Amino acid sequence: MKGVWFMKEEILKEIASKLKVKLEQIQAVLELLEDDKTVAFIARYRKEATGGLDEEQIRVIDEEYQYALSLQKRKEDVIRLIEEKGLMTEELKNTILAANKLFEVEDLYRPYKEKKKTKATTAIALGLEPLANIMLELPLKGDKNEMVQPFLNEKVPTIEEAITQAKYIVAEKISDNAEYRKHIREASLKYGTISCKKKNNALDPEEKYKNYYEVTDRIAFIKPHRILAINRAESEDVITVNVGLQPERDIEHIRYHVTHNKMSIFNEELCEAIADAYKRLISPSIEREIRSILSEKAEEQAIHIFSLNLQHLLLQAPMKGHVVLGVDPAFRTGCKLAVISPNSKVLEIGVIYPNEKAKGASIDPKLLEKSKKTLVDFITKYKVEIIAIGNGTASRETESFIAEVIKENALTAKYVVVSEAGASVYSASPLAMEEFPSLSVEQRSAISIARRIQDPLAELVKIDPKSIGVGQYQHDVAQNKLTKSLEDVVVDAVNKVGVNLNTCSPSLLSYVSGLSKGVAKNIIDYREANDKFLSREELKKVAKLGPKTYEQCVGFLRILEGKNPLDMTAIHPESYGKAEAILNKLKLNSKDIGTDQMKDAIASLDKLALQKEIDIDMYTLNDILDAFVAPLRDIRDSYPGLKLRSDIMHFEDIKLGDELDGIVRNVVDFGAFIDCGVKYDGLVHISKMSQQKINHPSDMLNVGDEVHVYVIDIDYNKHKLGLALYKM
Repeated sequence: MKGVWFMKEEILKEIASKLKVKLEQIQAVLELLEDDKTVAFIARYRKEATGGLDEEQIRVIDEEYQYALSLQKRKEDVIRLIEEKGLMTEELKNTILAANKLFEVEDLYRPYKEKKKTKATTAIALGLEPLANIMLELPLKGDKNEMVQPFLNEKVPTIEEAITQAKYIVAEKISDNAEYRKHIREASLKYGTISCKKKNNALDPEEKYKNYYEVTDRIAFIKPHRILAINRAESEDVITVNVGLQPERDIEHIRYHVTHNKMSIFNEELCEAIADAYKRLISPSIEREIRSILSEKAEEQAIHIFSLNLQHLLLQAPMKGHVVLGVDPAFRTGCKLAVISPNSKVLEIGVIYPNEKAKGASIDPKLLEKSKKTLVDFITKYKVEIIAIGNGTASRETESFIAEVIKENALTAKYVVVSEAGASVYSASPLAMEEFPSLSVEQRSAISIARRIQDPLAELVKIDPKSIGVGQYQHDVAQNKLTKSLEDVVVDAVNKVGVNLNTCSPSLLSYVSGLSKGVAKNIIDYREANDKFLSREELKKVAKLGPKTYEQCVGFLRILEGKNPLDMTAIHPESYGKAEAILNKLKLNSKDIGTDQMKDAIASLDKLALQKEIDIDMYTLNDILDAFVAPLRDIRDSYPGLKLRSDIMHFEDIKLGDELDGIVRNVVDFGAFIDCGVKYDGLVHISKMSQQKINHPSDMLNVGDEVHVYVIDIDYNKHKLGLALYKM
């Protein structure tokens, strides 16, 4: 027994065992975090210390450690509070110290916790706790009335009243028993049910919750997204929800442990107290706990899927080096156009009116011809290669118009329909107003739509991640947890890709390791005042960018045409000395980085011998050599890009059995939504993704993936399209 506090090393050993990593790795991560090193910096530039742990592993270690500290702190508090009451035993203390979860500690503390006024506390105040203890001692012989007689007084005038009050105390003692609660909780999670029933006169005009009007699911098997849907339907007063426990089995378990199957003279009273404890105290509490556990798991899953989808969207392959025409579709107000240069500069803004001016109104032929001419002029004048069409209101009508213009004029331009989720949020933001003060919201939106295919990451970081629209039930989860998780995704994406110091926006820069928004703004101000950065070393001249910040951020910032070729690579300046030593060994210099000569030299290199000779760890050596071979390598090149088209297909043209190509727009627990180039996204249910069992749709598909699908169901009236990944 080592006292209340576990040694720190014991906590770390538990975490190492749980996460299946070495103790030294855990210690290294925690020491680096304690030294205010960022997760991105640790994952990229301290691999030799952590054994190559990635960002997710580092965050999990930190979370586990913080939880362990909170758990230990609560154990200390609980032990101290029980000791102050003079009720602590060695067995209880060891049980508390052995608890692995906070709720287990709370269960153990429950009998000793100060309670508000209850039936039991009232009975205790009447002096009836000794009687309750006598009942729990299971006397097999004696006269019941004689045992109760000493407890009668003016406030407890009868034997019946004394026994009734004593039963309340017994019931609360049973309810407070940690073992009983643990058994019932675990049994309920394994065998219990959750049932939904539509309320009388409930309002659900679109029948959004029809699947939950009359349904019962096993708690052990219910899908997380169904829990969130149930919670929302309940909050909107559409359904009632009931958690089904197993009262007979639970009560029998308690009865066995309380009575030990002995026929005590108080057996009947004890059975009544057990039934009362279960119905009045235990089951309502356990039901709340079950709902909380299910909701927490569902939230974690929803946040995980949202984060995964966001990651794939941010890391979608950029279409660099193209002139892009962004189109923000609309009906009455016209489609706003924005031509963007290969380096994302706005070349021209315009508007066309290819769609009806009002619902049901015919299109003015002259206006239509003028719109066609404007579109052709824009495409030919600027040699537009790609047309990016937002997928909002009037998207498909605008797509039809553009496809027709391309065909009629034999243009080489291709088009793609892109998600404009969040574009309106950005367009009305102070950031957009500062960048384009003289433009309208719709014009800014057209610019954003064009830029997000040139460099999805650079454009999407300007938008609140929650507004990007690749999640499920995002408003039904804890917003602080969601925000933190999504911000982590953005930070990881930005730092994995790296940032061009001389072209990046303040939004992109603010996500770089170690940089605050204030320091990011100072960097931009310095760049504008000095035209551009010529070296990473110049960063040290930026206001409020101290040595610690420089160390954290500099490796993620690239200078493509600077004084030192190493500045365009992911090699950290702290390793420039080693990098130069390697170049000398190869009989090359920094100007040879990225050349075939460099590749050939590295291909024939004896790495182990070089590692020993220049005294460098293998992680850093490999990273330096990778940078020498491909200094401008972009991890996004391995991710799928958008599929360009020049023709159009209508929903009404689709037939059962058709084969279509599409892009994954969203992945949720029950399947994936696919954009096949028609007005409405189709759904591939998880059951139609593989002929083998898969655990989750994300095991098969990611946002941005190109897929070949088969049409297995179509409802022309409801515009529903059922798809499969394999031929049925």
